[in-house]
Amino acid sequence: MSTESNYSKVTPPPRFIAVEGPVGVGKTTLAKRLADSFNHQILLEQAENNPFLERFYRNPRQNALATQLFFLFQRAQQLQDWRQGDLFEPARVTDFLIAKDRLFARINLEADEYALYEKVYQQLTFDAPRPDLVIYLQASTDVLLQRIRVRGVGYEQSIEQAYLEKINAAYSEFFLYYDDAPLLIVNAAQIDFANSDRDFALLLEQVAVVRHGRHYFNPTFL
Repeated sequence: MSTESNYSKVTPPPRFIAVEGPVGVGKTTLAKRLADSFNHQILLEQAENNPFLERFYRNPRQNALATQLFFLFQRAQQLQDWRQGDLFEPARVTDFLIAKDRLFARINLEADEYALYEKVYQQLTFDAPRPDLVIYLQASTDVLLQRIRVRGVGYEQSIEQAYLEKINAAYSEFFLYYDDAPLLIVNAAQIDFANSDRDFALLLEQVAVVRHGRHYFNPTFL
C-alpha cells in the first residue's frame, strides 16, 4: 500500500510539519517517514552535534547554560539558513519546534541564567517560521526509558528517571496551552511508525483532516 499516493488523492499535506515530544518517543523516526512519504525536505535537530550534551548528562548544573545556548543557536541558525537558501519555500518536516527550547531552559537553568537565555531567545526567534501542523508524540516515562535503553545512544544512558519525568511533565504542560499552530496529539506508547505500515497509515488519516485547532489520536483504541 502506498500511503503517499492514498494521502495525496484526498488532500495535499501541510507544507511545514514539526514533530515534537520528549527524548525516546520516536519523533525523528516519524519525521523521516513523513518527509519520505510526502517528498518534503527534512531538517533534524542533530543533538549529537552538541559538544556539551554528554557533559550535561554527567554534570547538569555545571553544563546546563552552555548546552542550552548551543541548542538555541543551532536551531535558530538551521531555520535561518533554510529560509534564506530556499527561494521557493519548499515543503519541509522538522523533528523539533524551536519554541520548545524554552521548556528545557526553564527546567535546567538558574534564574539569572534563564534571564540571560531569554534575552538571546527573543533576539534569535522573533521571526521564526510557524508550522502548518505540529505533531506532539506522548508516552509514559517508563516507555521512554525503555526505548532509550533499546536504542543505546551512549550519552543518553545516563538520563535519570526523575529528570525524564520532569521533561515529560513540562511537555504536557507546554502543549496544554499551545495554540500557535494546528496541533495533533498522538498517544505513541504502543505504536511503531518505523516498522508498522498500519500505524503510519492511521496517522496519515489524521494528518489529512487537521487544519486548525487541537486534535487527539489514540490508535490503541482503534
